[in-house]
Amino acid sequence: MTRTMTTATHHSSAQKPPLLARAMRRTFRGLPPKLHDVAYEPGLAVPAADGSTLLTDHYFPLADGDFPTLLVRSPYGRVFPWAPMYGVLFAEQGFHVVLQSCRGTGGSGGEFDLWRNEAADGRATVAWLRRQSWFSGALGTIGASYLGYTQWALALDPPPELRAMVVQVGLHNMHGYFYPAGDGAFSLESTLATTAGMTYQHRGVPSFLRSVLRLQRHARKIARTLPLKEAYVPGLGGRVPFLEEAMAHPDADDAYWQGVDVGAAADRLAVPTSLITGWHDVALDQTLQQYDRLRRAGCDTALLVGPWTHNSALQQGWPEVFAESLAWLRAHLCDDPSGLRETRVRVHVGGRQTWQDLPDWPTATTARRWYLDSGGTLSIKAPEETSAPLTFRYDPADPTPSIGGPLLSNKAGNQDNTALEARDDVLTFTTAPLTEPVHILGPVSVDLQVSTDTGHADVFARLCDVDGRGRSTNVCDGLRRLPPMESAAEPSPAAVTVAMSSTAHHFPAGHRIRLQISGGAHPRFARNTGTGEALATTTRLLPSEVSLHHPSALVLPLAETESTRPGPAR
Repeated sequence: MTRTMTTATHHSSAQKPPLLARAMRRTFRGLPPKLHDVAYEPGLAVPAADGSTLLTDHYFPLADGDFPTLLVRSPYGRVFPWAPMYGVLFAEQGFHVVLQSCRGTGGSGGEFDLWRNEAADGRATVAWLRRQSWFSGALGTIGASYLGYTQWALALDPPPELRAMVVQVGLHNMHGYFYPAGDGAFSLESTLATTAGMTYQHRGVPSFLRSVLRLQRHARKIARTLPLKEAYVPGLGGRVPFLEEAMAHPDADDAYWQGVDVGAAADRLAVPTSLITGWHDVALDQTLQQYDRLRRAGCDTALLVGPWTHNSALQQGWPEVFAESLAWLRAHLCDDPSGLRETRVRVHVGGRQTWQDLPDWPTATTARRWYLDSGGTLSIKAPEETSAPLTFRYDPADPTPSIGGPLLSNKAGNQDNTALEARDDVLTFTTAPLTEPVHILGPVSVDLQVSTDTGHADVFARLCDVDGRGRSTNVCDGLRRLPPMESAAEPSPAAVTVAMSSTAHHFPAGHRIRLQISGGAHPRFARNTGTGEALATTTRLLPSEVSLHHPSALVLPLAETESTRPGPAR
């Protein structure tokens, strides 16, 4: 391969980066100083797998020499926010950055078909890169959210030039995004926001902002109107076929979803991969699955989990995320491992504002069970099985609201749950004030003996930290759709485990551990209508009475060792 210097004189169409990108670049704080000035070539035509044109922008350092290349493939357009975050910042540090609009978006030809074209178009783009005089043969990929999905799609059949991946708050399974528990409970609020982004963001900032305002105006009505297939249309400015298909096919084994899960790439991947997520990221569970599969495959991988949501990882958390990403790419594309940390895993510990370095995830822990008692307490001692069950009534006409947690809105993350816990349809179980600290690391769950009178219900479980003033703050949570049960006046309980995601949290002495149990978290999840009818078309609502029987227990992973370093929680 013939290589040339990368000064602007070798790129006839080179110009300054877009004005918006330069303006946003000036707002970033806490980043390393730039090493190079940057230019870019806009609107390059790259042939897709089907021959249509993929519009692509090429950012590069204004310096002599060979530089590795980063590929970023996005359905959200190529300017906001990816141009400053990836194009400008990484070119400043000595990388070519190829920022491409996925098929059917951002001016690219063809039609956008959610997930189906990403692997083939990624390979076609690498074939184009091989023909570029400035391509050195050293390739990495980087990107967040669906930009992580496009990386995993390429990794199904990784090109030999691919030497590093950085997946930030990224997905590998779109069905798992729509249905996080995998059991039919639909992620309503985040799905609507994502659909608006995929539909309008690639059309430019004004179009995207109008779509956000329109969805905000209609969001409450959408969430409370049936049938959902019709209710969403005004809020998104028209029908969206992939959204309707997702609502119509809740079963992951449905033929519609064939090929959607590209996580199998991790089972055989040899490309060094850095994974970055947050404890309140909508992609947290998928990221931890990716890490587990990579480790089992013997792949060189690293994991960073911050105190972030899906969005704040790329905002308040960006200095830490950028530093982690840059160190990984320099190590594997530039043979410079000086920025790598010594441990494979670093997690932020809630409750004490520190980072903890770990050899692996999950680390060694001891499972501790706290039993749900009839008096609303959590106790190490199991109550008598003959104790009366605890019951609440879930009414989908007045659904239990969602507060905080893994959302895409600015109301995500840690929030005060006091008002939520005062509702009649929320049960709480609380320990006595702790006499010594409790430090947990890993997956949290609750094992329930549960029944419902209608045969159709959800159970939402949330772990909270109650401070000395009585403020209850959410730590982690999960929702489980109960398997259909036979309706009866006195139904028999079923054993059900509700996975509540994972966490790293320190409960200080004097605080209390609390478990919430309710019938939903709306509009984060679409309401369980109580009828068992199809999500998109049902028009009926039926209240459910849910009973918790004994023994039921919260299961926490108690850490055996601690190794922490102080640090700010951005």
